Amino acid sequence: MPNLRTSVVLFLLLAAQLSVWTAGLSYELLLTLSGYFAINFMSITMLLATRPGWLESPLGGLDRMYQLHKWTGIMAVSFALAHWLIEMADDALEALFGSDRSLKEAHLSGLLDSLQDGAEDLGEPGLYLLVFLVVITLIRWVPFGYWRYLHRVMPLIYLALAAHALLLAPLLWWQQPTGWLMALLIVGGATASLQSLTGKIGRSHRYKGLVQDVKQTSANITEVVCDMGKRWPGHRAGQFALVTFDRVEGAHPFSLSCADNATGQLSFQIKALGDYTRKIPQKLHSGQAVTLEGPYGRFDLDRGRKSAQQTWVAGGIGITPFLAALDNRLINNEKRHPAVTLHYCTAGAVNDPMVTRLQQLTEQLPDISLHIYDSLEGQRLTANQLQIHAPKVDVWFCGPQGLAKALRSGLKQQSVSVRFHQENFEFR
Repeated sequence: MPNLRTSVVLFLLLAAQLSVWTAGLSYELLLTLSGYFAINFMSITMLLATRPGWLESPLGGLDRMYQLHKWTGIMAVSFALAHWLIEMADDALEALFGSDRSLKEAHLSGLLDSLQDGAEDLGEPGLYLLVFLVVITLIRWVPFGYWRYLHRVMPLIYLALAAHALLLAPLLWWQQPTGWLMALLIVGGATASLQSLTGKIGRSHRYKGLVQDVKQTSANITEVVCDMGKRWPGHRAGQFALVTFDRVEGAHPFSLSCADNATGQLSFQIKALGDYTRKIPQKLHSGQAVTLEGPYGRFDLDRGRKSAQQTWVAGGIGITPFLAALDNRLINNEKRHPAVTLHYCTAGAVNDPMVTRLQQLTEQLPDISLHIYDSLEGQRLTANQLQIHAPKVDVWFCGPQGLAKALRSGLKQQSVSVRFHQENFEFR
């Protein structure tokens, strides 16, 4: 289910579209309203896929933008299916609700008539393809490397369905805000589709560099150091980049595990979570080309509330943004930072290289209190162990969803004002 922020944005998008709707109840209303919502949400989905930078702040980061992208896509498919079912039940619904001739599709002649017939024929197969692509995206049965190529068909499907909507919309719409809004969104969606088809999405934020070092620090973690030179624009601790080591595999989001030191040298701690990341130690080598897109993200650990207790919680590889934050504090040691309690959950602290690095960093930072929890020793972090001693607390979390859910639930039982900051890297 969508989180609260995404739910609110979806409701506002729906309300904005309804606010310009003026037709009364009829069979044609049901048919055109479902189609109107379907193409509008498809257009918004395409626009969000371009990763517009100006939307990162209001939406809370690229991760939340992609969550909204997912749910606007689901809304689009739902309304498109409703549109198709209403069309199938036209006789029954027309007998029940009556007809509104003003909402009938426009009758055109000549070339436009041929285009209209073609657009009508595109509707049903376009819907089938749209449903198929959304379903395989949600169930994740197709490996990412293959899925990303299938997903590239989406702009073509959108353009076909946009033509269907434009040519079959009632003529009355083009004299009303209903049609103006739909036309504006379709222009945006078509522009986004062309950007996608020509490979221009994110191009202005892409930087080429070289892999400088590849080191397997544990059985399932690889440290990759990249030299981006002076081209890299800089980043904040807690941000991530879309990293491409292999053009066939495409870009993957990885958190930056170092502070920005103005040299263009960046590091990533990559955990073997799938086929691609398991092969990184064998496939990557020094001197290999790398492309980074970003930096992205609003996991800003310096954005805590004044007088609020600052608590950081990391689980496993989720420690990477906090490593960058600790590194940043060492580099900017003249700047005053609030005291922080850092809780790190791991499985096998004795052999975890992150534990050694954390201890080295926190020894130089007296305002950081470090606590290690080793699940192999039966140590489990709970909300009561967060040592909350203030009426307000900002919790910055990066780790497994199960741990996040348990901590959220436990914090609700405490009489404190809590803000729980968490990024979601599920980009499909």
